Amino acid sequence: MSAPYQPAPLADDHGPVLDLHGADVLLRRLEFTVRNRLDGLLQGNYQGLVPGPGSEAGESRQYLPGDDVRRMDWPVTARTTVPHIRQTIADRELETWLVVDVSPSLDFGTGLTEKRELVLAALTAVTHLTVRGGNRVGAVVGDGQRSYVVPARAGRAHAQHLLRRIATTPRLPQGGDVDLARLLESLRRPQRRRGLVAVVSDFLDSGAGATSEPPAFERALRGLADRHQLLGIEVLDPRELELPAAGLVTFVDTETGRQLEVQTSDRQVRARYAAAAQQQRERIATGLRHAGAAHLQLRTDRDWLADVVRFVIARRKFVGAAVGTGVR
Repeated sequence: MSAPYQPAPLADDHGPVLDLHGADVLLRRLEFTVRNRLDGLLQGNYQGLVPGPGSEAGESRQYLPGDDVRRMDWPVTARTTVPHIRQTIADRELETWLVVDVSPSLDFGTGLTEKRELVLAALTAVTHLTVRGGNRVGAVVGDGQRSYVVPARAGRAHAQHLLRRIATTPRLPQGGDVDLARLLESLRRPQRRRGLVAVVSDFLDSGAGATSEPPAFERALRGLADRHQLLGIEVLDPRELELPAAGLVTFVDTETGRQLEVQTSDRQVRARYAAAAQQQRERIATGLRHAGAAHLQLRTDRDWLADVVRFVIARRKFVGAAVGTGVR
């Protein structure tokens, strides 16, 4: 199951129009909303959206089952004859790289917003929660036909420039799949500073279909796991999970232009679609989990900011519990 089919455009549809003023208004509204709801959420020891143990060396403590043996403190172990590990201190500076999918499959939404606006909302939240204390943020953006890089720099002005650049990326009336694996590989060569890599996409590329093979992005994410914290932000619409009983409907794949007529009143058709969609989403979640990435799912029919808040609070509690018990 690849990119979802969407209702065909009307005959007088002349394609998307780039509205720079509209993009600025949207970004200002998103920034205002994020600041009102999220300010103070990450005050404390952790500076990132996905807090981790950090890489700066700290004190030693006695080894506990489940600890990473790569952190063994051999000098202390030799002196005390008791296994010890070297703890780490949370990094105070974080370099965040956003891997952003702006392919035509995001120009769709039957809930409170379009998926493309949900991507911008997620990016606004991530940059707000990471661009502080000198933290740097950059982006690798792909639209299915081409890609570009916004270099990582510090400061709120740069973060606003980055968001505006992504928001004003021209919409393609038709395009191919975004190659997430290739975008992720571009962060390994040249090698980036240790930090956070956040992938924002609907993950509906050709490698995330309902097959037995792992998603194409999983291997590339695994290659980044040694140096970076990983976060996958999945955006989806409820119509991608199940079809309504709406009679005969013509759908169009926005990434290939292929059209298909579907009798949505057929209960078996709807059941097969829902089963395939569920299998697809499970494979996406499994691929992110196997790569060691945290997974945040945002839907067009839900309060996305409430989902972000719950996610951040849950991650902080999880990391706090893991550090306290010695579990990585």
